[in-house]
Amino acid sequence: MPEILYDTIPSFDLNDFTKGDAASKKAFAQAIGEAYHNIGFIAVKNHGFSDDLQDNLYKSIKEFFALPQAVKEKYDGVKTHGQRGYTGKMREHAAGRKIGDLKEFYHIGRHLPNNESSHYQENIIPAESPDFCKYTLEAYQQLEKVGRTLLKAMAIYLEQDENYFENKVDKGISILRPIHYYPLTQDEAVSGAVRAAEHGDINLITILMGASAEGLEVKRQDGKWIPITAVPEQLVVNVGDMLERLTNGKLRSTHHRVVNPPSAKAGMPRYSIPFFMHGNPDMSLKVLDSCVDEAHPKKFEDATVEEFLMQRLREIGLAK
Repeated sequence: MPEILYDTIPSFDLNDFTKGDAASKKAFAQAIGEAYHNIGFIAVKNHGFSDDLQDNLYKSIKEFFALPQAVKEKYDGVKTHGQRGYTGKMREHAAGRKIGDLKEFYHIGRHLPNNESSHYQENIIPAESPDFCKYTLEAYQQLEKVGRTLLKAMAIYLEQDENYFENKVDKGISILRPIHYYPLTQDEAVSGAVRAAEHGDINLITILMGASAEGLEVKRQDGKWIPITAVPEQLVVNVGDMLERLTNGKLRSTHHRVVNPPSAKAGMPRYSIPFFMHGNPDMSLKVLDSCVDEAHPKKFEDATVEEFLMQRLREIGLAK
């Protein structure tokens, strides 16, 4: 397959898959598969995630992050390996990097009552922001639905049954992460720290609604960084490391970053709300047979979602 160097990420209409005939679905699957092979990022429209929900979600998370620091720290998630609740400034860092990122964030996940796994523990809900729980949980459910639809298309591209992923993500340990990239002081702006250092995502796919300001950049195969600008009514969806492992690199987990703003905008905050879609804890990430041949030998060790997740959480400082 010839490799393409994009100047921006390609955009697709999800209706071509959800409302199209068999030929349209196959063409959609092939097109996004090629885009994921070349750059690892796409944008989709007609996804069903409403503007009203996005607006209410952003309003509720801004209210939370505006609370006094002592109040936010009441909801610290350190005992959950950072998988629930609040994580404070500069506590997370990219793998292989010791300087923390210039951000704070909150985690909402799937809660399964009477399940002893730490991956399904209760969410930590801030009492001071009553809409926070309502809108984050609603967004979680809606974005997971979008993700499952896209995984159906990817399964077709990978020469699997359309429903290949369904019983592997139905109890997925996905995370919704509202992020506050706070205004930078002069010392922070020149400290060598950045809002989010270069990294690949851990999970299967990441779904991102429009952020409140520019800053996200994606690294092409030739090493050039290209900006990703929020497009109204579209979601940005990228491949994570787990899906890259499963597909032996056929679908590419592309490194990306959030750069610091220019000095004139250093005092402006940035908000972003990615949905990190994971499989079930016991989902196997063993490379698919359809992705291995003489020209593409298997290059990843076998692992489960849980095993790989915990390894990476230790690497980024959220677990010990």
